[in-house]
Amino acid sequence: MASLYEGPVQRVIDELGRLPGIGPKSAQRIAYHLLKIPAEDANRLAAAIVEVKERISWCNVCFNIAEGDLCSFCRDGRRDLTVLCVVEEPRDIVAVERTHEFVGRYHVLQGTISPIEGVGPDQLRVRELLDRVRAEGVTEVILATNPNTDGEVTAMYLARAVKEVAPDVRVTRIASGLPVGGDLEYADEVTLGRALEGRREVTT
Repeated sequence: MASLYEGPVQRVIDELGRLPGIGPKSAQRIAYHLLKIPAEDANRLAAAIVEVKERISWCNVCFNIAEGDLCSFCRDGRRDLTVLCVVEEPRDIVAVERTHEFVGRYHVLQGTISPIEGVGPDQLRVRELLDRVRAEGVTEVILATNPNTDGEVTAMYLARAVKEVAPDVRVTRIASGLPVGGDLEYADEVTLGRALEGRREVTT
């Protein structure tokens, strides 16, 4: 079937449609938006994409995004070197930092163990994590993977693996439960169960 769009337009739509979360209709809307904006705005977007691909890579230590060999957290001498927070993706670091509760360092797995997708520990940054635990004087590893099936499988695997290489290292899992402002009657049993497990003493 012949394309309904001019060649360059169709190519833009096709490439946009390959992005996560962008369906065919969204790709068309974005393409038309790019056609309508001034050329300098489109060129600025194109230049930003080229620049990020040329200048940004993975941190040599924690595998967060970095401009250079180390990310800003690994360069920060004020971070607690003894505590590692393990996350799935670099964007998860942003979520943790917004809490202003964590002052240690990070380790980015760059995914989760997913048998359905054929992703095992060897496809993730697990070996590098264990090397860091052995070599860097880490006393606690916080497993901050997502509270879904793949995240839980990954957390359980990592807990066992860390204990095997460093039995004295404390391994913790972030608590998950009811959101602030939520109602008990609408909570599913897993969420409510986790909220009960993660309960803490009320001080007066």
